[in-house]
Amino acid sequence: MAAVDILLPYYGDEDLMRQSVRSVQDQDSPDWRLLVLDDAYPGGDPRGWFTSLQDPRIHYERNEENLGANRNFQKALGRAEAPVVVMMGADDVMLPGYLDAVLGLLDAYPGAAVVQPGVSVIDGDGLAVSTLVDRIKSVLTPGSGGTVSLAGEDMAASLLHAGWHYFPSLAWRREVIQGFGFRPEYDVVQDLALLMDIAASGGSIVVSTGDVVFHYRRHDASDSSVRAMDGRRFDEERRFFQDQALRFTGLGWNRAARAARLHWTSRLHAVSLLMRSLPRPTSTGIQVLGRHALT
Repeated sequence: MAAVDILLPYYGDEDLMRQSVRSVQDQDSPDWRLLVLDDAYPGGDPRGWFTSLQDPRIHYERNEENLGANRNFQKALGRAEAPVVVMMGADDVMLPGYLDAVLGLLDAYPGAAVVQPGVSVIDGDGLAVSTLVDRIKSVLTPGSGGTVSLAGEDMAASLLHAGWHYFPSLAWRREVIQGFGFRPEYDVVQDLALLMDIAASGGSIVVSTGDVVFHYRRHDASDSSVRAMDGRRFDEERRFFQDQALRFTGLGWNRAARAARLHWTSRLHAVSLLMRSLPRPTSTGIQVLGRHALT
């Protein structure tokens, strides 16, 4: 059994997916297994390319029908067997030291449920990019150039306040992520919902803001970007934050409940997209973005 199972739910640009797979192959640590779950993407069939890799650690499977993001994530998670699990994006890039970094953090913090290493953001062409959202995340990410562990209400309040995590870069202990799983009612905030479940149970996350070992790709064709521009992302986020405010009020976690009610960085994200959409507005998108920004 490998030390790490890297799960890669795939639906999108094949060239970017190939870059992601190559970045896994380039890891300094060879102790991994990669499972690619193709969610019946209509743009082509990369089966032949995977066969040509001749790497027994890589397993490709194509769904007979499109399951959607959440169900494909759940299917991938159900296949995990290694002690550590990474749910990688099919357009993101691991730098060669990524696995060594996250395994080192998990060894150093044996009580941690999940770790996030150093991350930088790239665009569709692989160039460094710094959006308003990412600049805010950088400022509000705990750690200040070092490593910090957050648990319970501190973890919940910090993430609800700023949403500074990058889901595809996270490395999870398998028994924790499989124990909670992904909530079926979410497609966009399923990662944050999972982190809130861990926090509410008293679990912890370790964040390292030192050496960058992961490139998170942010581009207009990504699923989250498409859902953001037409407003679907923020409909879901608003429901999520309302639910979390009620949840943490019930637990007596007043700071976390207040952060959920304010969700100010999520609102700021909606404002930035609203400004971008003005040259080519759609009535539905503007209505949803505006409502989320103000409520």
